[in-house]
Amino acid sequence: MRLLEQKKVPYQHFTYESEGAISGLEVAELLGQNPAQVFKTLVTTGRSGAHYVFVIPVGAGLELKKAAKAVGEKSLEMLKQKDLLPLTGYVHGGCSPIGMKKPFRTTIDASASRFDSLIFSGGRIGLQVQVALADLARMVRFQLADVTTDLIHN
Repeated sequence: MRLLEQKKVPYQHFTYESEGAISGLEVAELLGQNPAQVFKTLVTTGRSGAHYVFVIPVGAGLELKKAAKAVGEKSLEMLKQKDLLPLTGYVHGGCSPIGMKKPFRTTIDASASRFDSLIFSGGRIGLQVQVALADLARMVRFQLADVTTDLIHN
C-alpha cells in the first residue's frame, strides 16, 4: 500500500483475520468477493534459471505448459516455498506482484481483462488490495496471457 500511495495509485484495501496462509478461495469468501476477480501471485523458475511471476484467479491453477510458452521458456516449475522469501521478500500467502525485491517478468491471466479492477495480496497475510488493471500497469510491467486451467466462471 505504501508503494501504491507513493505513486498516487488509487486502491481499496481489505483485511481479514487468519492464523496463517489460507487458500485464495477462502480469502475471497471471507471478503465477500467474486473469486474470479481475486487473484493469487505465483513465482516460477524457468529451465533457463530465470524467475517469472504469474498472477491468476484464486480458483484456477497455473497451466505450466501455457505459462512456459507465454514467457518463451521450454519448461517452468513452481519456486520452492523456502526460496520465496529470500527471492521476493514475501512469505507464502502474502506474495504480491507489487514491491518484490527486484522486478520479474510478470504475466497476468487474460481473464483479468474482464474486470475493471483486480484484488490481490497487499504484501502480507490478512491484507488484500483492489487496483484497476490500468493503474497496476503503472506499478508493474506485465503481459496478459491465457495461462490457467480449471477457471471458475462467475
